[in-house]
Amino acid sequence: MRPLCAILLLRISDDRSGEAAGVGRQDEDGRRLAERLGWTLGPDETHVIVENDTSAFKRRKIRLPDGTFALRTVRPGFRRGLDMLATGTADGLLAYDLDRAARDPRDLEDLIDVVESKHPRIPAESVTGSLRLANDADVTMARVMVAIANKSSRDTARRVTRKHEELATQGRPGGGGIRPFGYEKDGTTIQENEADVIKWMAREILDGGTLFGVAAQLNERGVRPVRAQQWNSRSVWSILTGPRIAGLRRFRGAVVGDATWPAILDRDTWDAVRAQISERGSGHNNQLTRWLTGTLWCSLCGHELTNASATKHVGPRYWCSTPRGGCGKIAITAIAVEDLMSERIVEYLSDPDAVVRLLEAISGGTADQTRTQLAEDEAQLKDLARMWATRRITLAEYTEARDIIEDRVRNARAFTLSSAPRVLRYLLEGDVQSRWDGLAPKDRRVVVQAILPNGFKVLPHPKDKPRRFDPDRLVPR
Repeated sequence: MRPLCAILLLRISDDRSGEAAGVGRQDEDGRRLAERLGWTLGPDETHVIVENDTSAFKRRKIRLPDGTFALRTVRPGFRRGLDMLATGTADGLLAYDLDRAARDPRDLEDLIDVVESKHPRIPAESVTGSLRLANDADVTMARVMVAIANKSSRDTARRVTRKHEELATQGRPGGGGIRPFGYEKDGTTIQENEADVIKWMAREILDGGTLFGVAAQLNERGVRPVRAQQWNSRSVWSILTGPRIAGLRRFRGAVVGDATWPAILDRDTWDAVRAQISERGSGHNNQLTRWLTGTLWCSLCGHELTNASATKHVGPRYWCSTPRGGCGKIAITAIAVEDLMSERIVEYLSDPDAVVRLLEAISGGTADQTRTQLAEDEAQLKDLARMWATRRITLAEYTEARDIIEDRVRNARAFTLSSAPRVLRYLLEGDVQSRWDGLAPKDRRVVVQAILPNGFKVLPHPKDKPRRFDPDRLVPR
């Protein structure tokens, strides 16, 4: 029996031009086949299913109806077609080729289940003749052909990944994709007007601007992103935090080294911008009130003292919090210790010799040395991964070494991303006392951690002294 309401499935996996020329050709050939076979296609709006720029091979992690997660191809159009065949809304399937219908064995099995659920079987045909499920021999052949096509896709994916890895280690662009904002289509030549916009965006963030505010100003000025019509906070964030504008190459989410294209922002500026954005994103904003967290530590158990809010009988304190794993035995009055630290910091920053030593340590040789160590550690991580991939070391050896190196990398990045030089220079450009008094708590924390990176241990309160603030309880770590 010839179908009276058949589906025409059209799919192309990669349509970078967006013109859908590939599916257009499939549509013409499919309609000619339907006419030759004497099939009647259903209404175009429901029975012509177009999967443009959709892969039948790539899988994603999705949540199944039972709540579990699994890797599946994401093809809403294909799934809708199966539902139509299963419910009788459609009574046949036409495609250009078998691999246009299915390139994943699980998708093919789902199609086979639907086709065999009716008696006689639901007819399925293709322009090339490769898709036929009329009998067991056809089904077996389809399974073999999809398995071969799937292996071919895996081989191609492996070669492409290896090529991109090679380009990344050489610092070269991967090619293809959308033109990066700030660069020409070749990905290596700076587009001067857009580069000036990026520099302006960075200055705005460092001067206290927000991602939302920067996006709004860009839209008001008529500046357009590469593809979208308007800017938003996400697109501003993507450009300013991306390593490309600092002349760095990223591969699989990690920076792997210097790039061959020129930087738009120098490394210090880019680090400072990322630190500013990250600080806000992690909740360390201007609403922060207790700025000595991370500086005061329990002398009994070694835990960090954190903010304990004021109660009816006790004012705000720094406390070795038991809910956070502390012993609960050490506490110190917050306002008194902050006043003491403010006095000492202003006195320290008013000493020219001390300031020179501090700035040299932070923005001079120490930072350069840290960056050098960071680059060496990142290179060592790449070498380690290659050794594991070539089975020169075991997984246990790889994991142990990787954890050690990644710990060093995290610490080095935390240092190089510090915005302390910017805040310190701001303090030193005018009257230290007045500028310190007007400094936001989050910036006070940055300054104190730059000057006193090891912090202080807080000793227990002496039993023979009155219960009042005692500065002698603070001992350098």
